Amino acid sequence: MIGISEIEAAAERIAGHIVRTPTVPSPGLSALLGVPVTAKLELLQRTGSFKARGATAKLLSLSAAERAAGVVAVSGGNHGIALAMTAADLHVKATVVMPRSAPARAVEIAEAAGAAVRLTEDMDGAFSLVTRLRDEGLTLVHPFDDPQVVAGQGTVGLEFAEDAGELTDVLVSIGGGGLIAGVAAALRARRPGVRIWGVETEGATAMSEALTAGGPVPVALSSIVSTLSAPAVSQLTYDHVSALVDEVLVVTDREAVQGSLQLADHAKLWTEPAAGCLLPAARHVLERVGDGARLGLVVCGGNATTGDVMAWAGRFGLL
Repeated sequence: MIGISEIEAAAERIAGHIVRTPTVPSPGLSALLGVPVTAKLELLQRTGSFKARGATAKLLSLSAAERAAGVVAVSGGNHGIALAMTAADLHVKATVVMPRSAPARAVEIAEAAGAAVRLTEDMDGAFSLVTRLRDEGLTLVHPFDDPQVVAGQGTVGLEFAEDAGELTDVLVSIGGGGLIAGVAAALRARRPGVRIWGVETEGATAMSEALTAGGPVPVALSSIVSTLSAPAVSQLTYDHVSALVDEVLVVTDREAVQGSLQLADHAKLWTEPAAGCLLPAARHVLERVGDGARLGLVVCGGNATTGDVMAWAGRFGLL
């Protein structure tokens, strides 16, 4: 299990390489949901998502030989962007493997940063290819199955705990579980009374299915939200969520896209559906906890173009 000391060490290591993103009360979301809402704005991170934290923590921990070998990562979009940009800053050669469903903008950004991008037909194929490239000698920077990465993502929770006012419930999106594992570890140490809720979309339910099964299991992926689409969680992230998170909620793709539109309208935030899913989940939380809730939302990323969101909105009849 990742402890607060590992997260504090990661925070010290990555300081100067990442942005301490704003933690702000949101009057618009508070009015929309009817309770005080505070948002941690990781979409303002230097790579457009929290992923820069874990990628930086991992790259800075590598030996000279591991750096010289070059690094490789599998990604639905944001981890690939983060690895590409961080590797470029540290003069490390990077390869990023993404499924063709990854946002075109993510591929463009990774390539512009100097990474070699390899595309596969689906996420299962992406994980298979990255495993082969690792076996051929590249240094793997896993998006969530790595203690250094989880500790890096945990710095989000460390900052949230330090910068937010009173909170009763914090909501965090789940793909492979690296973000919520780190955030939960930090919050349990710094704000032990806060309830922690994970959020997935239908068709990307690796963590909720793992909790039902008692451990990581492969899942079928069909969600449009590629940045949450992990074919399985890891034992590392499962252990943290099963021990530290109150519950994992599942919302539909349509609700996630609608959440992104509402975040734009009410919070003036341009988010991807991986963050938009927090709003419908927040309504479920409020139904369960009743009066007196003070919500915290980890707004994980904003790497979706206007065209992406409008296309999804049109598909679901939200325009």
